[in-house]
Amino acid sequence: MTESKKSQYELLCRQVRSLAEGESNRIGLLANVTALLRTTFGERFFWVGFYLVHDDELALGPFQGDIACMHIKRGRGVCGTAWEQDKTILVPDVEQFPGHIACSQLSRSEIVVPLHDANGNVTGVLDIDSKELNAFDEDDKQGLEAICREI
Repeated sequence: MTESKKSQYELLCRQVRSLAEGESNRIGLLANVTALLRTTFGERFFWVGFYLVHDDELALGPFQGDIACMHIKRGRGVCGTAWEQDKTILVPDVEQFPGHIACSQLSRSEIVVPLHDANGNVTGVLDIDSKELNAFDEDDKQGLEAICREI
């Protein structure tokens, strides 16, 4: 991880840890995390939000950006696939991802990170879109996974 990006993600992790400490309002916490990420990365993170597992689908949670899909089935699109496979998915070009769900035509690349409960079950995903191709790299993957562990 480049030193500046590493420092940026370390600071974000400390901020998220502070926000999460003793907090029982999960929706409020997730809303603050979306604001923190969008404020930190600006236009590079065109859309930042959470989808939460609800019954047999992902339901739209707190987000910042343009309107979004409300429901995503397990295994569908990048979010549903990350949920089903329980792994972070980094997509350099969404046009090349089979079954990509185009909530916004402006989205060009995407990263989706699963959220887990204390037992390791996937409870949702963090979804971030960019208007740029290849906007996310291994540094972002590691940094965002660390942030999701703090939640």
